[in-house]
Amino acid sequence: MADTSNTRSAAGEAPGASRSGLQRLMRYIPLIAPLLLWSVPCCVLLYAGQHWPLPVAVSGTALFALGLAGMPLAMVRGHGRRQQDWAAIVGDTLLGGAWVLFTWSVLFGVLLRLALTVAGVGDGQDRARIVTWAVLGLTAVLLGWGYVEARRVPRVRRLDVRLPRLGSGLDGTRVVLITDTHYGPLDRARWSARVCETVNSLEADLVCHTGDIADGTAERRRAQAAPLGTVRATRARVYVTGNHEYYSEAQGWVDLMDSLGWEPLRNRHLLLERGGDTLVVAGVDDVTAESSGLAGLRAHLAGALQGADPDLPVLLLAHQPKFIDRAAAHGIDLQLSGHTHGGQIWPFHHLVRLDQPSVAGLSHHGARTLLYTSRGTGFWGPPFRVFAPSEITLLVLRSPQQSTSP
Repeated sequence: MADTSNTRSAAGEAPGASRSGLQRLMRYIPLIAPLLLWSVPCCVLLYAGQHWPLPVAVSGTALFALGLAGMPLAMVRGHGRRQQDWAAIVGDTLLGGAWVLFTWSVLFGVLLRLALTVAGVGDGQDRARIVTWAVLGLTAVLLGWGYVEARRVPRVRRLDVRLPRLGSGLDGTRVVLITDTHYGPLDRARWSARVCETVNSLEADLVCHTGDIADGTAERRRAQAAPLGTVRATRARVYVTGNHEYYSEAQGWVDLMDSLGWEPLRNRHLLLERGGDTLVVAGVDDVTAESSGLAGLRAHLAGALQGADPDLPVLLLAHQPKFIDRAAAHGIDLQLSGHTHGGQIWPFHHLVRLDQPSVAGLSHHGARTLLYTSRGTGFWGPPFRVFAPSEITLLVLRSPQQSTSP
């Protein structure tokens, strides 16, 4: 991947103008999106040549109208000041269902109709009704599969990461990354315990959580987060805040993680020593901290590295991948991030790319900086994952001086 900092700076003021235009557009999305999500499938499935009997057309239209009215209302009651979990579950489920139905009505519906026309299958009404039932069937299958994917314990993704400045004594260091657990309206205390059991089976030297622990305050989601206290690491367990902590009393989450034995790296670092070599493990608050309204909070990389030997390799925890510009400018060796969920429900990853330089996986930035972006361990909002599986990540750090170590 190209050096994102160079790419953006070379464009002068154009990126700023482009971002401001995008920001203005984003303001209208909460108004436009629900209308599109529900009206487009309604037209494709009911009024595109199907000629349904009047009771079918009326009842189908009523269902779409109910979804269009009910989804925003439920989400406001669930995620607004009232914080009603039942409403959040209803609203989030409707949002995920509408997104999948919209996507496949447009993509699959159009292609299927074209294929049926080319094949000469039936007349216009027959083809339209085949498309309706096919889209509804595919949507049901994807939502069922996506629900199972979202609720299961993530598979472990293992990869070796070669860091040129890593000393041979640190070769083979095992770093486990979990992120975006998003404990929320659906009680996942048992799921949380099973995730922690999986983490413990990996025998990590360092376990990292890069934020978005939950949707809700620490007091409210304490039972779901409590199993994090059972996580084991031979060296340290470290945590940085995500943007969702700043929606839910961030200090409460920092205090809870501290009480569970995790070290909150709030613009600070610690040293991991092994075999006579040292790795700087640093962390910064999420980039949304400064706009959270909480005094003195910000993502401060210089502060996180203050007092560290500049010749030592640095592993940085930063919730959002877009922090990589600052990390590369400081010569960070490896940044670990989450936030994107890999898009969570295909093809949402295309929209994520408008805001983030990476959606998932390992990428190169600048002269030596690597970024690993996790697809996340849990899910946000809609309880579905479609073509964006969750993960627990095991990164084995490798030194060029001893690349064949076990």
